[in-house]
Amino acid sequence: MTTPLRLPGSVAEVDASPEGPAVGAFFDLDGTLVAGFTVAAVTRDRLRHREVGAGEFLHMMQLAVEYRLGRHQFENVIAGAVRSSKGRLAEDVDELGERIFQQSVVDLIYPEMRELVRAHQHRGHTVVLSSSALSMQAEPVARYLGIDHVVCNRFVVDEHGVLTGEVQRPVIWGPSKATSVQRFAAEHQIDMRSSYFYADGDEDLALMYLVGNPRPVNPGPRLTKVAERRGWPILRFSSRGSGGPLGRARNLAALGSLGPVAAGGLSLGLLTRSKRTGVNFVTRYWPEAVLALSGVKLNVTGAQNLTAQRPAVFLFNHRNNFDIFIVAALVKENWTGIAKKELETNPLVGPLGKLMDAAFIDRADTASAVAALAPIEAAARKGLSIVVAPEGTRLDTQSVGPFKKGAFRIAMATGLPVVPIVIRNSESVAGRNSTTLNPGTVDVTVLPPVSTADWTVKDLPERIGGIRSAYVRLLADWPAAGPDLTGARGAAS
Repeated sequence: MTTPLRLPGSVAEVDASPEGPAVGAFFDLDGTLVAGFTVAAVTRDRLRHREVGAGEFLHMMQLAVEYRLGRHQFENVIAGAVRSSKGRLAEDVDELGERIFQQSVVDLIYPEMRELVRAHQHRGHTVVLSSSALSMQAEPVARYLGIDHVVCNRFVVDEHGVLTGEVQRPVIWGPSKATSVQRFAAEHQIDMRSSYFYADGDEDLALMYLVGNPRPVNPGPRLTKVAERRGWPILRFSSRGSGGPLGRARNLAALGSLGPVAAGGLSLGLLTRSKRTGVNFVTRYWPEAVLALSGVKLNVTGAQNLTAQRPAVFLFNHRNNFDIFIVAALVKENWTGIAKKELETNPLVGPLGKLMDAAFIDRADTASAVAALAPIEAAARKGLSIVVAPEGTRLDTQSVGPFKKGAFRIAMATGLPVVPIVIRNSESVAGRNSTTLNPGTVDVTVLPPVSTADWTVKDLPERIGGIRSAYVRLLADWPAAGPDLTGARGAAS
C-alpha cells in the first residue's frame, strides 16, 4: 500500500507528528470547521420564529456592515447579539443552540476538517475549539466532534441561571483571542511551538504568529497574502456550502435532469409496452446524470462483482440522502428497493418508489414490515435485484451500525446471494441531511457475492455479523484487497 504524502495540513502530517497533550491543536469555528457562519443559522431561526423585529434586524445589519468596513468594534457586534437573549434561562439557550446545530449546522461541517480533528485526537493532542462565536454556537459543534476544550465568548449568567444580557469580558476576538489561547496553553502546559492553529479570518493572524504550525483554512485576503509570503500551507475546501453560482447551477441541472430522463423512460415504456423497460431507463440514466452534473465521481473497486451474479441483494452502508444514487448508478437496472414508511409521502421518493414497486416499511410495526416485504420477495423470484441499507437509517459515523435482518431474510427466502457495497466517504460530497451535492470523489468497494444457500435461521445472526464485520474491517483499513468473508461463510459460485 502506498504511503500517503505527509504534506503540511494533511492527516498524514498529523499522523507523523509528536504524540501527547503538550501539542495543541486549535480550531477556529466559522469558515474553518464550518462552511459559512453559525450566527446566520441562529438569525434565520429567530426570524423564522418571529423573534426579531424590524428595528432589531436593521440594527443587526448595520452592526454587521460597520464591522465588515472596520468602523465598529467587534465587541459591539457581540453585545448586540447577547442583548437579545436577556432574561432567558441559560439552559433554554443551550438547548436552542443544540437544536439549531442539529437542524442547520451539522451538515456544514467540513469532512476534511473533521478528519484533521480526529487525527489530532488519535495522537493524543490537546484539541481546542477556539472561536469568537458565542457558546451556544460553539459548544454543540465541539460536542459533536468530541472536542473537550472550548475557548469562546460566553453569556453572563446570574445566580438564578438567567442571562443578564451581557457578555463575559474580555470579548474574545483578534488579539484577545490570541491572549486567551496563550493563557489556556499555559494552564494546560501546551508547547505553542509544537502546536497547530487552523483558522480563516484575517483577525486570526495574531494567533497564527504564535504557533509553530499555522494552518490557514479558506483564508481571507490579508491572511492569504501573509501565508504566501511566509510559506504557510493554505487549505481550501469546497465540500460544503452552496458552491457559489456554479454550485447552484450544478444542483439545479441535476434536479432538472429527472424531467427529460423520465420523459425518455415513459416513451420507451409505451413503445415497448413494458413498464420495467421504462423504469430501467430511469434507474440507469438518472442517477448517473445527477452525479455527473453535480461533479461527483466514483472510484470503484470490485466493479466486476456487480454483475457476477444477478439477481442479488445489494447491501450498502448509509451515510446521507445521496447514497442511493451512488448505489443505483452502480446496479443500474432490474432492481427495486426497501425504504422507510415516512418516505412514501415524499413528493419525489414516494412516486418513484411506487413506480419501481419498492416496499415502504414501518420499522415500528414488525408485523406490518414483514407483510410489506412479501411483494419484494415475489419480485426477487421474478428476477429483480433488491437494493437495501441494512442499517435501516442514515448514520453519521465512520463505522457501521447494527444490521437489521429483513434484507438477509429476503435473500434466504429467495436463494439470492448478498453483495456488500461498501461506501467509504460519501459524506465528502453531502452531509447526513443535505439536499444538495458538492463536487468530489467517493470511494466504493463492491465485495464478491456471498451465497445464502446453506444459511439457516439458527445461524443467521452469525452470518449477518460476518458480513457486517467485513464492512468494519474494510472501512478501518482502506483500501484493502478485499476482506475475509469467512464469518459469512462462502462466496456465491
